[in-house]
Amino acid sequence: MRDRGRTRRLMGLGARTGGALLKTRLGGQADWRSLGEALFEGLSELKGPAMKLAQIMSQWDDLLPPDLAEELSRLQRQAEPMPWPRIREALVMQYGELDSRFRDIEERPFASASMGQVHKAVTHEGETVVLKVQYPGLADVLESDLKQVRRIMGLGRWFKVPQARLDALFEELAAGLRDELDYRAEADAMARYRERYQADSRLVIPEPLFELSGQHVLAMRFVDGTPLRDLESADDDTRQKVAVALADWITEELFTYGELHADPHAGNFAADEQGRLVIYDFGAVIPVPEARLNAMMQLLEATLAHDPMAMDEALVQMGGRQGQGAPLSLYRESAECVAPLFAPGEQDFSDVRVHRRLRELTPKVWAAMDRLQPPAETLLLSRALNGHYWNLVRLKARLDMHSRAQPLLEWARKA
Repeated sequence: MRDRGRTRRLMGLGARTGGALLKTRLGGQADWRSLGEALFEGLSELKGPAMKLAQIMSQWDDLLPPDLAEELSRLQRQAEPMPWPRIREALVMQYGELDSRFRDIEERPFASASMGQVHKAVTHEGETVVLKVQYPGLADVLESDLKQVRRIMGLGRWFKVPQARLDALFEELAAGLRDELDYRAEADAMARYRERYQADSRLVIPEPLFELSGQHVLAMRFVDGTPLRDLESADDDTRQKVAVALADWITEELFTYGELHADPHAGNFAADEQGRLVIYDFGAVIPVPEARLNAMMQLLEATLAHDPMAMDEALVQMGGRQGQGAPLSLYRESAECVAPLFAPGEQDFSDVRVHRRLRELTPKVWAAMDRLQPPAETLLLSRALNGHYWNLVRLKARLDMHSRAQPLLEWARKA
């Protein structure tokens, strides 16, 4: 992956991003479509951390400018695959002579992402397996790419985010990316989750094949399924079944096991023919300390009570605000956005009124960013929860969040 022009292209993308943001701050109309197209074309070819960052951004598709969101979302479903000869090099490094291990390997991947791509293979015993192959040389360019990502993130100063906070956000992002390069760790996480949820008939987690896996290739048994992003047109019963399984699983992860699947983009999930939730990717699993969960539930309780002072105090405890805090009116508007989802009875996650409120609130949050900031240590947690929320939106979930939240709020009060 080493390329003399790689750094130059990343710097160019950063310059175009900065130009669009500066134009907006000066009162002009940014060409978000043009910027999105440039990001797609450049990052789908470059792969690596910068592309991963853009995919993270795309998970908040309803809060970004529509033209930019549409282009970034293509990075989840249309990223250009790496040519087969380069992927074959990585497989040969892992296995030696491929014919000795496999009867056949499909040269065209059926999934491509920021850090690797996925190929089907058939063993000599006739079993279909999946090989998740890390892009060759990715580890070599990771640190160089991260330097450019840090420069791009420096644009956050225009939104009055202090440099110390930007540095902390960068370090958490960088640590997560470095962890994702270790496929042995992902295989261990997959095995742990399989054992943990083996009694839950609503979940399917592929079996990792340790004898075929290494640091840069992860092998697992093939599990077919319809990707979550393609379930929007599925029948309502299937969507609701998958949505309930997803919501229950996330809750159990957090409050029973103190962990969270932190890469919620739609390509990592599917539904099989029985309508079970299939979870494919475990490259980002993060611990969630009980104290952090407790602080989050305190913020939720204050929000549902429409108590701006209590919301501010909860943010202080979380390290999520600076100086005198955000205007109380912003807290009130935030509560008005969130509280309807937790009203008694079944709530519709596809309700466009909720999304409209969130979109209208976003510029006000940015305007108060010098006083109201996400705690750096909760970057991955916040991103994951936001991503899982939008997955429920895509499924058009109908959930009784009031009943779901009550025992969790009671747990936080006792804690």
